[in-house]
Amino acid sequence: MITRWVIVPLMITAVIVDWCDSAAAFRPFDGTDAAVADTGKVEIELGPVEYRREGMARTMFAPSGRVNYGFAPSWEAVVEGRVAHGLSGALRGAGLMEDSAALKGVLREGVLQEKPGPSIATEFGVLLPGVRADRGAGATLAGIVSQQWEGLTFHLNAAAALTREQHADLFLGMIVEGLRDWVVRPVAEVFYDRDFGEARTRSALVGAIWQISDDIAADIGLRGARVNDHTACEIRGGITFSFAVR
Repeated sequence: MITRWVIVPLMITAVIVDWCDSAAAFRPFDGTDAAVADTGKVEIELGPVEYRREGMARTMFAPSGRVNYGFAPSWEAVVEGRVAHGLSGALRGAGLMEDSAALKGVLREGVLQEKPGPSIATEFGVLLPGVRADRGAGATLAGIVSQQWEGLTFHLNAAAALTREQHADLFLGMIVEGLRDWVVRPVAEVFYDRDFGEARTRSALVGAIWQISDDIAADIGLRGARVNDHTACEIRGGITFSFAVR
């Protein structure tokens, strides 16, 4: 079962790249931007193999993915999750975690829609139970503002959630992107997350996005964090592409 979850996305990637349209990578971040997929298009963000160390626990994600479908003007449906392979710690073997389903809409068209001023969006949805991990369900509501100054693009994220353990959670984050005209542009993200029943996380990520062509983009990111009294680090890398479904 887990093996199919690894192989099938990779096969899908190979088959549909020829139909890719325009891919604006927004991996490898925890936050997002104030933009959505065009109506009638699917955007896939795929991380074939990624790695996380948190305290004594070691986890490999193969794959992790996010699918965005533009079902109406300025609106998209989002489904995401990660197939985790526990290498140590409490989670041994494979399981599905960090899965969710959401709707995202642009409330104000701005710089990301080639119009003046900030782009503003909202995203809301449910946190779904996992498989051998992430028991329970929750909900989340986020606001996103994107703006550009002197060639740098900034994305501010603020979110409130009810976790799967039924705790209140607050997330504040900022993403900075380099000049979009560059074939390879540097990126960075910092965020603070407070799970009032469990954890306090301070995180920083540095990385790059390589716009291989108009159709496809690749990304890599190195993330370091402090979670309560222990450290965490993560290596992320993946690919983003999109295609029309009608």
